Amino acid sequence: MAVRHFLSLLDLSTEELRHLIHRAMQMKAQLRQGEAYEPLKGKTLAMIFEKSSTRTRVSFEVGMQQLGGHAIFLSPKDTQLGRGEPIEDSARVLSRMVDIVMIRTFEHEKVERFAANARVPVINGLTDLEHPCQLLADLQTWFELRGDIAGRTVVWVGDGNNMCHSYIHAAERLGFELRIASPEGYDPDPVILAAAGRSAAIVRDPMAAAQGADLIVTDVWASMGQEQEQAARRRAFGDYQVNAALMARAAPDALFMHCLPAHREEEVSTEVLEGPQSVVWDEAENRLHAQKALMEFLLVGNGRQQALSQE
Repeated sequence: MAVRHFLSLLDLSTEELRHLIHRAMQMKAQLRQGEAYEPLKGKTLAMIFEKSSTRTRVSFEVGMQQLGGHAIFLSPKDTQLGRGEPIEDSARVLSRMVDIVMIRTFEHEKVERFAANARVPVINGLTDLEHPCQLLADLQTWFELRGDIAGRTVVWVGDGNNMCHSYIHAAERLGFELRIASPEGYDPDPVILAAAGRSAAIVRDPMAAAQGADLIVTDVWASMGQEQEQAARRRAFGDYQVNAALMARAAPDALFMHCLPAHREEEVSTEVLEGPQSVVWDEAENRLHAQKALMEFLLVGNGRQQALSQE
């Protein structure tokens, strides 16, 4: 069977993405019922971190353990990657020793080069271009609480960053409307936006964008690697805070999501983050279940058939 990688949501068909979401929901229920399920017994996951993380590391490491496998944490200072070994060489060596690799890094081309030279599945744990693993958790959270997202309206408020790009891809695959409220100069990649066609559009005024929306999503104004831009970004994004006034423009039962960590009173008010419409803690927990479903999908494959048969 050909090796499958997960570098972008677009690596999945619409059918595969839907099955993966439902499979994550099934695995969550299975875990809560105390059922042991270890399809990855004897398998090893290598986790390469050039960017620090809480949710990504814990979800993959615990998820692999719950599936019967083992995870190895690798940072640049602990490996030859940090001493100049070519990515291609590291990919060739590691993929002869482990069964699957997750990489969390800066440049997207790094994961592409690694995957091109690996003989095992490679997962994009985050790059500056995309964050597809987080989208799996976000979508799982929505499906659990509200059902199918097709035909709904999602509003992205803030920087046109990696999370925004992955939301654009999700809108393409699942048929929801994405409104992107970003200040001038902080729009998403124009190529990614153009490829989405009518699924996604920029609505400059965040209040107008939020009108009647079903889901409001945001992220920090300055991501890792952008700390030197913090002051300029705070000025640019001053009118793009998700607060009670903005949520009041959305549908009465609208949900709020944030990939975390959050900077309270910057991109989101404490009132919203801790309020009844916020589902950020469910969203964070679902990283575990979504990652388990993803690893099963890439290494075993039969999770797709289980999901299909139970839908």
